Amino acid sequence: MKKTVKLEGLDCANCAMKIEQAIKEISGVEEASVNFMTTKLKVSAERAQMPRILDEVIATVQNLEPDVVVMKA
Repeated sequence: MKKTVKLEGLDCANCAMKIEQAIKEISGVEEASVNFMTTKLKVSAERAQMPRILDEVIATVQNLEPDVVVMKA
């Protein structure tokens, strides 16, 4: 299953790279990519694990970049 979220307030390419790398480390994430130009994060994982993973994505983004808000795309 693939899920896309918007990273509102993402204004730094290095920050996008940090977020992408951290999301890839979350247990159960098969693939993750951040497009800095569109400020969208795409995550692939098993459907059953997606709710937990999305919660961890939000927590990870808040931890790394407190000014960035994760929104449904």
